[in-house]
Amino acid sequence: MVSETARIPSGDVALTGDLIVPVGARGVVLFAHGSGSSRLSPRNRAVADGLHRPGFGTLLLDLLTEDEEREDLATARHRFGIALLARRLTDAVDWLEQRPDTADLPVGLFGASTGAAAALVAAAERPGRVSAVVSRGGRPDLAGDTLPLVAAPVLLIVGGSDETVLDLNREAAGKLSALHRLHVVPGATHLFPEPGALEQVTEAAAGWFRDHLPQGAGRADDERPG
Repeated sequence: MVSETARIPSGDVALTGDLIVPVGARGVVLFAHGSGSSRLSPRNRAVADGLHRPGFGTLLLDLLTEDEEREDLATARHRFGIALLARRLTDAVDWLEQRPDTADLPVGLFGASTGAAAALVAAAERPGRVSAVVSRGGRPDLAGDTLPLVAAPVLLIVGGSDETVLDLNREAAGKLSALHRLHVVPGATHLFPEPGALEQVTEAAAGWFRDHLPQGAGRADDERPG
């Protein structure tokens, strides 16, 4: 099993990510965190642990540097910078392709909050590489005009009591042309703190990736970016 903290180049910065790839992994899921969160988010780490059991690798990534996180906490400058977050997420997708141990593994994206919009934009940017997307309590609406361009199957998971975000997800779902499903966790609020709610998120995400990440399938050489 591969387990390491990696530095992933993106433009003029290096992003920090925690990579775990089980032996015989059936794919790797890249996590995009929302504003005010990080790769250390206990919620996303719980979901990642649940994905390891059926054989998925995970990369939990900080899309902002430590300095940018501090600035964002004070000014909220970066949290809705979807173009920046998506570009960095796309760079991480490309980084996975350059590693011998992950190059041939199908890739899924798991986005939370604003990270969900970044995941959808990255999926549209890398249609031959990203096989599925899952959003947890996300803001897919922030992907805007990119939504109809997403080719990968999309699962939108929202708490039933997170009414504003649920409405935004319904609107975003109406703009998706790819296969998609809205999965509502009854009684759950935005962060899914209710007993059993996060377990339902994990189960739904694992099922979506099992169904839509082609096990053991790499990509043809002519699909690789030049």
